[in-house]
Parts: sequence; C-alpha cells; structure tokens
Amino acid sequence: MTQSRWDIFCSVVDNYGDVGVAWRLARQLVSEHGIAVRLFVDDLRALSRFASGIAPGVDPARDENLVAGVRLQRWTGASDERLPDEPPSVVVEAFGCGIPVRYAETMARLARPPAWIILEYLSAESWVETHHGLPSPHPTLPLDRHFFFPGFTPATGGLLRERGLLTRRDTFRSDPAALAEFWRRLGVAAVRDAIVVSLFCYPDAPLPALLDAWADGDDSVVCVVPEGVAAGALDRWTEGKVPPPGQSLTRGRLTIASVPFLAQDDYDRLLWAADINFVRGEDSFVRAQWAARPFVWNAYAQAGNAHALKLDAFLSRYTDRIEPREAAALRSFSEAWNDTGDGASTVGALWAALAAVRSGLDKRARSWAHELAKQADLASTLVKFVADRV
Repeated sequence: MTQSRWDIFCSVVDNYGDVGVAWRLARQLVSEHGIAVRLFVDDLRALSRFASGIAPGVDPARDENLVAGVRLQRWTGASDERLPDEPPSVVVEAFGCGIPVRYAETMARLARPPAWIILEYLSAESWVETHHGLPSPHPTLPLDRHFFFPGFTPATGGLLRERGLLTRRDTFRSDPAALAEFWRRLGVAAVRDAIVVSLFCYPDAPLPALLDAWADGDDSVVCVVPEGVAAGALDRWTEGKVPPPGQSLTRGRLTIASVPFLAQDDYDRLLWAADINFVRGEDSFVRAQWAARPFVWNAYAQAGNAHALKLDAFLSRYTDRIEPREAAALRSFSEAWNDTGDGASTVGALWAALAAVRSGLDKRARSWAHELAKQADLASTLVKFVADRV
C-alpha cells in the first residue's frame, strides 16, 4: 500500500481555526507531496471564506467541490453513512473530530487498514514531546490510531510551513510597490508614520479598553480589522458606526480600517505588512510566527483554564532568550489580553509598556522564525511518519 491517497476529516468548531489548519495541510499535501487528498468538512460555508479567490472556489450549496487540487466533501458526523469509493492509504482525524462509524468499520475489515492519524492541537507544553506519535487502540475495532502533535521542537510534528513561504514573505515586504498595492486593494490609507496593527481576537478579549488606549495614546495607530472580527465590541465602541470594508473611522490617534474577510494567502500578506499582529486560536497564531513580526496571542478558552497553561508554556519558550524588560512587557500584556475578568482594567496601561519595547520584540520575532524554520515542517513530518508505518 502506498500513501498516495489521504482522507482528512474536520469539524468546524469556532468557524476559523480547525478548518483553517485542515485546509492548509490538505493544500500542501497536494501541491508539495503529490498526494490525492479528500477533505471532509461539516461546514463548507466556513471553508469557502478561506478559499475565496482560489478558482473555481467553493460552492457551499454543493456536497462536493474540487479546489486547488483538493476534493472537498461535506460530511455530517459519526452517523454519516456516505463512504469514499475505495479506502484511502491514510486517514487524518483533525483535532479528535471522530470519523463515521461505518467508515471505521470498513477500515477494520481490510487486510491492511489505512494508517489512522489523530492530528492534535498545537501546544508548547513539555508533555507533548513524550506523547507525540504514541499509538492508541480503538476501543471496539482492531485498529490503532496514532497521536500526532504539532509543536515547537524536533521531538514534535513541527508547524505548517509551505515551501518557499519565508522567501515570499521577504520578497513582498521588501517591495514598496507591492505593499502599496496591497493596502490600496484593501482600501487602507494613512499607514505611513503609524503603528499598523492587524486585529483578530475572540469576542471576550478586552478590546474596548485597548481601543481607548490607542485613541488616547501618543502614537498614531492604524488598526486593520477583517470583517466580522469582534463585531459586538467594535459596534459598542464605535456607537454603531463600525465602518464597512474598505472604509475607516478615526477617533483621536486611532484609525480603525475595516477590510473584507481575507482568503488565507491574503491574510498572510496582512500579517507580513503589519507592524504588530493580534492573533487567535491556532492557524493565525502559527502564521503570525512565520510573519516574523511582534504578535499577541488570544488563546482559545478551554475548561479548567487549560488555555492559560498553553499561553504560559508558549511565552516561557518564546521569551527565554530576550531581555527581561521585553519578556515582562509581552507576558504581562498577553496575560491581561487573555483575562476575561480583570484584563480590561490593565490592558491599556500595559500597552504602553509593550509599545516601548517593540524594537526588541521585532528582533525576537525574526530570530524565532529563523530558528523554527530550521525544523521540518508539519506536512513533511507527517508524510515521513506515515511512510515509516505504511
């Protein structure tokens, strides 16, 4: 059996992160590894926002689409009885979403079942290294699943990174005409002599307090907000005057520039073009690291405050080799940004401290991306992991 055909299953949890990761992985497996990929998604409408601009695009009304070489198929969960015509070589269950019962039963009847990978969430916690790659017997079927953990060390699966990504980043950023055309296309003006911030956060982040700090601060700030992000908080702060995509609103030293919800490749360019990026979840979190710009992460809230442990583990790694003042500013602001209780009372003052060390954080962002790029990317690591077992 070869690993020429893969099925990836994904359930849309928060509309963006899970399916964003699955889509990037599927595209890369097709384009760089020559693998035929079928991506099963329970919400093609959410996926269509990421794939917009990629001909022929995703038609959410259809159960099947072919986009960028990836065959997309709608599925409805464990009870879905629709099966591929033939079993694939590899099955990837993204983030423990499960696979259809009949599909798993068909796998179990094969003389040589497909390799079954559970792609886990990203974490910088140390236990990930010891759990990466471990097998887990299915509770009722004669099948083994293997846990595959993305991560920040060679003992993990690494991070998604397409071939030539960093070269494309540097080429774009060093071309004033390309940057100017990008901002023009998005309808964003007046970025010169301002701190350009891209904003992607969860609804419960203490955004109004930060907007107040930017509006009343000493620096000019242009906050670029994709359509639909933090809509409730922005609506309240602007008193119902959130600008439509392509337009802006200025209050004090702050300009809020609304842009359309961007396809993934254009979102990458936004991260490359901005001076500091506010990101959330997993997909934009990883892309901000490849952007090599200072960033603030809004972790996805989990029961038992597990997200706070993830934030702490990442910050411990990221700030390990920077000046104490820079590390303290980033940690304090990040903790306040992720504190849905008291964060609003401190995030404004902490912004000033963060902005004061931005040059040092910019240097760290570049060195961090350079260090990570020495490791194998997640798609390549996954292909090798499967090849050793198929």
